[in-house]
Amino acid sequence: MWSDMIGNTIGLIALALGWRRSIWTWHAQFLSGVVLIAAYASAQLSGGVGKQLLVIGVALWGWRQWHRGRQQAQDGSIAVRFASWKERGLLLAGAVLGTLAVGGVFTLYPSLSWSPWADAYIFVGTLVAMVAQARGLVEFWFAWLLVDLVGVPLAFSSGLAFSGLVYVIYFALVLWGMRDWWLRTRTPALEGAPA
Repeated sequence: MWSDMIGNTIGLIALALGWRRSIWTWHAQFLSGVVLIAAYASAQLSGGVGKQLLVIGVALWGWRQWHRGRQQAQDGSIAVRFASWKERGLLLAGAVLGTLAVGGVFTLYPSLSWSPWADAYIFVGTLVAMVAQARGLVEFWFAWLLVDLVGVPLAFSSGLAFSGLVYVIYFALVLWGMRDWWLRTRTPALEGAPA
């Protein structure tokens, strides 16, 4: 499907821009979400449509977070850091409770998803990753890795081969991006923090 290919290509661009800590990542995520709504709707994956609506909303919020510039690095990009233990606990609790809630809804209404728990996991994992990204947390890369582990097989089994291939590419980019953000936390002067 053209919408699948175009939306996921824009999604790859968004990931690359996120890796570079560019505010344009949020514009690309917004546009990718808009295009992918058509792909998921044609594949009758209501959970995927819901996920893209969520992506659009969180992209707007993430753009606002980065635009406010509270966490600017010296090069003008977003400053990155590891989450506190409290933040990690909140992200994990949100992921578990959100997956249980969304999976329960998808199970109660089978027309929303033919794979309720996998869709719920991806749906909520995407939200957790984007919230962590908006806060400049290195853990956002870990959340994307966990989403990819389920997203790749689900995309292929849904007939969205291009999405599956893109998830494989995402996986490689996520590893590189995680390394870059991780190294930035080890060089505080680069991020504008006291050395």
